[in-house]
Amino acid sequence: MIDDVLLESQDRMEKTVESLQIDLRGIRTGRASPALVERLKVDYYGTATPLNQLATISVPEPRLLTIRPWDAAALSAIEKAILKSDLGLTPNNDGKLLRLSIPRLNEERRQDLSRLVAKRVEEARVAIRNIRRDAMEDLKTLEKDKEISEDDMHKGREEVQELTDDFIKQVDEVGKAKEKEILEV
Repeated sequence: MIDDVLLESQDRMEKTVESLQIDLRGIRTGRASPALVERLKVDYYGTATPLNQLATISVPEPRLLTIRPWDAAALSAIEKAILKSDLGLTPNNDGKLLRLSIPRLNEERRQDLSRLVAKRVEEARVAIRNIRRDAMEDLKTLEKDKEISEDDMHKGREEVQELTDDFIKQVDEVGKAKEKEILEV
C-alpha cells in the first residue's frame, strides 16, 4: 500500500522534473539550439502542429538555425509562427528554407531570462510539493480505513518527505545549470 503511494509520487515527480527540463530547453541562451523552436506550434492546414513534425531543424553554425520544411507550402506558416512567438527572432526566408540568426544576449536580457528560469523552477517546486501533499493525504486515508497502521503511516510520511527533498534538489540543480548557461558570455 505504502509502496504504491511512493511509486505513484515518484513517477509524478520524475515527470515534473522532465517537464521542467523540456520547458527550459526552449529558453534562448545566445547559442543556436533546435530545442528553441522544435516545440513551436505552427498552424498547418488548420491544425496546431509542432515545428519538428513539419521540418528539419539544423544548426550549421553556432549562432544560426536553419529550418527546411518537408512541404514547401508550410514555409510561410512556419515563418508566421516564429514571428508570433516570444523568441524575438526574425526569420530570413529564401523560398526553400528559413534561417534564424541568434543574436548575442545583452546583460538586461540575460537577467530577464534568469528571472524566467527562477520562476519556472519555483513552479516545479510547487508542483512537487503538491504531489507530496497528495501522497500525505493518501497515507492518511489508508490509515483511516485501517489498511495501514499508524507507525506505517509515519514511516511512509518520512519516505515521502525524503523523496520530495531529493526531487526538489534535482529541480534546483536543473535550474542552476540553465541559469549558468544563460549568464555565460
